[in-house]
Amino acid sequence: MKESKGMTESRSVKSIQIFPEDTNHHNTMFGGKLIAEIDEIAAIAAMRHSGNSVVTASIDSVDFIQPIRTGEVLSLVSFVTYAGTSSMEICVKVVSEDNINQNKHLAAYSFLTFVALDENGKKVKVPAIYPETEDEKWFYETAKDRVNLRHERRDESKRTLEFMSTKLYI
Repeated sequence: MKESKGMTESRSVKSIQIFPEDTNHHNTMFGGKLIAEIDEIAAIAAMRHSGNSVVTASIDSVDFIQPIRTGEVLSLVSFVTYAGTSSMEICVKVVSEDNINQNKHLAAYSFLTFVALDENGKKVKVPAIYPETEDEKWFYETAKDRVNLRHERRDESKRTLEFMSTKLYI
């Protein structure tokens, strides 16, 4: 395993066209369908970086910027922006394109955390990450703030779990 890798080495791109079965009654893409696509391309970037199988540990958020309509083509771009001991932060950028009118717009973006696992399902060390472009430097320099927010959110979730149970309420 390499000790460190450039962010570019993990970059993964996927393009899909949006069909009617991908959309709701407003002819815009289902949010859940988009989240599944984001999770898949993020996992590929995490596997490229770690060289191992990975699992999704968290999805910080999915910010829907503009609607994605039937017929548009999505390009999802993912790359590792932070690497801890066994975890990785992945950014996914979603660009939607109306090929007929030649218009592109940022449709959504998301940050996810993945954990690398060995063949026995145990956490494994991942390579460190370093930026190579000016854009990557921004993601790299701001990653610690996002990691700290993630830790605060996890602590809050643990406190919430103390009051939750599996009992169903009607």
